[in-house]
Amino acid sequence: MTMPAFKYHRDPLQSGSVEESDQRCRCCGKARGYIYAGPVYSEEDLDDSLCPWCIAEGTAHAKFGAIFVDEAALPDGLPETVVDEVAGRTPGYSSWQSEQWFACCNDAMTFLEPVGIQDIRNHYRELEFSVLSNIIYDLHISGGAATRVLESLNKKSGPTAYVFQCLHCQAYRTFVDGNFDVDR
Repeated sequence: MTMPAFKYHRDPLQSGSVEESDQRCRCCGKARGYIYAGPVYSEEDLDDSLCPWCIAEGTAHAKFGAIFVDEAALPDGLPETVVDEVAGRTPGYSSWQSEQWFACCNDAMTFLEPVGIQDIRNHYRELEFSVLSNIIYDLHISGGAATRVLESLNKKSGPTAYVFQCLHCQAYRTFVDGNFDVDR
């Protein structure tokens, strides 16, 4: 079965927000081979129990009031239709402390994936300085400690960098989140 396309989350299987599973979806009752493994904000416990199709169609949002991206993580000023699509019909992603979602060209950016330093150097080499800038200016870590945090980036064990891309101008944005041991 072909995974539904999400405008604001390029590949939820690659990013780890959707996983292969034989579990039945609590919304549609079908076992479609995949289950959403990202955050769900709802009055009911829906962790690891919704299929990507029910997210894409908005069925999970309508049936359970489920939100997949906290609206507070989105920048102010986005059109309400974009906020609704990102929050209620787009798989979110798991972060260490708090998610962020960027905007560019008056639209939400698409989430690509969480990355470690090796992923950056292998696939996003042009973003290494941007990620180092996130560490220095956003996290207020400087000098040798900033370099140590950069070198310790790991998408499985943290800290982790998160990559977004504009759907219009193709610009990238990143942020770094995790538990930081700057004394190592």
